[in-house]
Amino acid sequence: MTESKIISIPDGKICDYIDQKFRNDTPEEYVRQTIEKRLINEHKYLISQVKIEYTLQKKPRADIAIFDKNCTEYKQEDVRIIIECKKEAVEARNAKDGVEQLKSYMSACPNCEWGMWTNGKQKEVFKKYINDKGQIDFMDYNDIPSADGNLDDINRPKRTSLKNAYDDNLLFVFKTCHNHIHVNDGLQKQPAFFELLKVIFCKIEDEKTLKADLDFYTTSDERSNPDGQLTVKKRITKIFEQVKKKYGRIFDSNDEIKLSPRSLAYIVSELQKYSLLNTNIDIKGKAYEEIVGSNLRGDRGEFFSPRNVMKMVVEMINPNEYDKILDSSCGTGGFLVTAMTYVMKEKEKEFSQQLGCPKENWNTDAILNFRDLISEMASHNYFGFDINPDLVKATKMNMVMNNDGSGNILQTNSLLPPHKWTDEFRKKLADALGIKKEDIRNHKTLEFFNVIVTNPPFGSKIPIKDKNILEQFELAHIWEKDKDTNTWTMTNRLQASVPPEILFIERCTQFLVQGGRMGIVLPDSILGSPGLGYIRDWLIKNHRIIASIDLHADTFQPKNGTQTSVLFLQKKTQKQKDIEEKSGQMADYNIFMAMVEKIGHDKRGTPIFKRDKEGNEILIPEKNNVYVMDQTAEGDRTVAHERKTKIEDDQTPDVPAIFAQWKVQEGLSW
Repeated sequence: MTESKIISIPDGKICDYIDQKFRNDTPEEYVRQTIEKRLINEHKYLISQVKIEYTLQKKPRADIAIFDKNCTEYKQEDVRIIIECKKEAVEARNAKDGVEQLKSYMSACPNCEWGMWTNGKQKEVFKKYINDKGQIDFMDYNDIPSADGNLDDINRPKRTSLKNAYDDNLLFVFKTCHNHIHVNDGLQKQPAFFELLKVIFCKIEDEKTLKADLDFYTTSDERSNPDGQLTVKKRITKIFEQVKKKYGRIFDSNDEIKLSPRSLAYIVSELQKYSLLNTNIDIKGKAYEEIVGSNLRGDRGEFFSPRNVMKMVVEMINPNEYDKILDSSCGTGGFLVTAMTYVMKEKEKEFSQQLGCPKENWNTDAILNFRDLISEMASHNYFGFDINPDLVKATKMNMVMNNDGSGNILQTNSLLPPHKWTDEFRKKLADALGIKKEDIRNHKTLEFFNVIVTNPPFGSKIPIKDKNILEQFELAHIWEKDKDTNTWTMTNRLQASVPPEILFIERCTQFLVQGGRMGIVLPDSILGSPGLGYIRDWLIKNHRIIASIDLHADTFQPKNGTQTSVLFLQKKTQKQKDIEEKSGQMADYNIFMAMVEKIGHDKRGTPIFKRDKEGNEILIPEKNNVYVMDQTAEGDRTVAHERKTKIEDDQTPDVPAIFAQWKVQEGLSW
């Protein structure tokens, strides 16, 4: 293979995934690139089989044309599959650009048997055939065939044929399914979302059973007729009955799937080919959290943390398998899933070393043992609280989708005095912690967790005014500054109202065991505003300040433009505080500080990629660049085909490694 080169992309252009040509960066092109990645990475077509913007006689160019593996001349009569990609605004019934356009292209290619039309929200697949009258006709199908041409897997996938989703394809599918429910069942966005999640749970449960045949499927015939759709609903309802028994904390015993048989069959057809258990956790997380955020985001200062920030925080906080980990404002559960994934990967390495083989070579017993180990760890060590019951439910589902840690996700206003927490909440928390319910008495008896990673709700629009809440917190009191000594002193008087993020700092400290560590996202005003100096004094008195990471102003855009930082704290022991108080001097230590000047997206949330000196985006080779390109008379010939990809301009992945080196120098053992 020739030496790899970095390629620059002109502004406003993208590099096509298949043929590497530069094309205009448009919404329609985004849809096509998503489909192209799916064709190569999921359907396993060869690069040599796929042609982009293929010219048809007496017709406009087809967006994507797929040929036989042995094809060399790429004539129109050799086209086997045609795919048309449109932007979201174009509907399938559109007279000019809808499915009729696709059918006309298929009709013009005598040996083209399959076609797909998609706009990113809808997907229509057709198989062409000759009807009883000798005319060309089209049958609805679940999906186009993969490269091996096995139609059985389209109708009823086997466990061994399930595919791992790639890149944005799972998000693509989730959006398609949600849109279908919203449009065809007349449900509002939020109810539509929860109906989709019921079906996703059924899919996961079916994968977990490890029986020979999967039951989560619909054939194309079933999907296309009312009797078949009813058969599908009966089959999925049976799985849902098992889901309800297993996850009684999420679903009531009288819950049912409210989708029409037609919609349910469609959703099943879209999901059945994927393995939701084995798909990369980042791909699942991005798809899930984006669709949760677009449907359940409330008005209580809830701005969910970007995944790159969560990964940075978790890597820096470095949790282990014995830590009890809390997110006191868990939102969609992103921080908890990220932390669980981090620990799980470490256990996976350890498990593989013990077995003497990588995970892909584990036998069934090893897989089940590892799954039990992770489930046990998740049920004892991961805790999430949130005031929003819908987000609590969504977090439980997120944890289940990522190795089953749903038991300790609890709904409460965690700022309330503990004696005002519901009896049910206190009992569930006590049982999970292995303590007595009566031990949870007040704000001084909450030291339960080794690690906290959280992004609390913040903002002056949602102040806390309840005196019963405020009187638990030193930071809710009025503090006075001595101008001569430049020190702050707490008075006995309470403030009239306090922003929630200030109270969450102290509540999280109360939740930490002595020596426990915390990574918390906070608005910069807390770290820099002169009038809030008392908070900084309180932080220094009660913690070792480990690190402060200044985040880019666009980190939470396009939803929120508040300038934020991540503060890393380690709670002082009572002995440390006593020594400092007796000596009148605070311990002297270094603080790690960094600025993330590039966050990977702009104010609109659009990804930003690395550029060269002339301002053009750059491409670098992908990690896996060798593919079987064609077949000769002697057999398969492996040809080096170097496909390149853009790199997001994001500095968050660089921070943990630098921090780890600094931590060693400072003698921090965790």
